[in-house]
Amino acid sequence: MRMKIPDEIRAAMAEIARRFGKEGGKTAAKNMTPEERTARAKKAAKVAAERRTAKRLAAEGLKREKKAAKRK
Repeated sequence: MRMKIPDEIRAAMAEIARRFGKEGGKTAAKNMTPEERTARAKKAAKVAAERRTAKRLAAEGLKREKKAAKRK
């Protein structure tokens, strides 16, 4: 059975998670070698590029659909 968490508690938990998430990334970066940091950055950049490409292709698909609908 799922429990409903009150909004004020949910907001407080989100703030705590946000704060520790930022600290965790900095700590992880301190403990990594330069090669590991580079690998992590490359992976993040690749994922970001893939998301941008997917978003662009989806937008282009919508444009094509609108043009085809106008032709009919």
